[in-house]
Formats: sequence, C-alpha cells, structure tokens
Amino acid sequence: MEPVPVDEGGAAPGAPRLKASYALDGGGAWIAQACRLAAEFLTRACAEDDLPVSTRAVEVTQLVVSELVTNARKYAPGPVRLDLRVLDDALEVVVRDGNPVLPVPRAANPDRVGQHGLEIVMAVAQWLDVQQEPAGKRVTARIALLDAPAVG
Repeated sequence: MEPVPVDEGGAAPGAPRLKASYALDGGGAWIAQACRLAAEFLTRACAEDDLPVSTRAVEVTQLVVSELVTNARKYAPGPVRLDLRVLDDALEVVVRDGNPVLPVPRAANPDRVGQHGLEIVMAVAQWLDVQQEPAGKRVTARIALLDAPAVG
C-alpha cells in the first residue's frame, strides 16, 4: 500500500517552514517508501522553498528514516506515522508507532550483529528525543541540512 499524505502546508510564525506527514501502512516496502518520501521532501524543499540542502544531509536523512522506520516496523504493532519538518537550518524526522516501550541505546559492541539502529541515529543526528505518547511513542531526530564547515 502506498503511503498516504496526512498533512502538509505552509508555515505560521514560529512554525516549521515546510512539513509533511505520511501514514505508513501495509506491506514490507515501508522502509524503501519512507526513504523515498524523505528524499522527495528535501528535493521539494530545495525547489519550492529555496532551501539549501547538502547531498550529505539527504543521505543522512535517508539513513535515519531507514533506521527509525525499521525499528517501528520490527517492534510496533499497526501503522507508523512519518513526519518531516524543516525548522531553520535543520530537518526533524519524527516516527510515531503504537509500541509504548521506549528504545534504549545499547553499549557499542562491534561483535553484536544487528540492533545498532539507535547508535547509528545518535551518531549522525544533531540530537535524538524519545517520548511516550498516549498510544505508543514518538522518536524525533534532528539533522543539519548543511555540512559543518571544515576545521583546520
């Protein structure tokens, strides 16, 4: 089933510059669909909002979306909601699911196979926030849209 746009629109003062929400429901193509939606969202932000977005930011966004949606698909019942919103010079990726159990980052272990998703997101995002909601949880990652200047 194709993701369904839930809400998108312009910005009021203090609100996100650009935002989109998608209900991800159905078969095993969720992860690829979510990554495609995120890349299309950033492309649209560049074209319609004249927003500068680095190639690295698009790649990091797709990685973060992949990890968060994979976790939601693997551990949560029911549909998943993907929210994307541009705030100043960053993108917030929000994934909501129906499992109230909050993920906990595990200690780094190069011998462990799998379960590195949260570690990866924490390594590439500016920050990560996990909150319980009445019907599950919300995981938010903020990603810089431009690369940091080279030091040195």
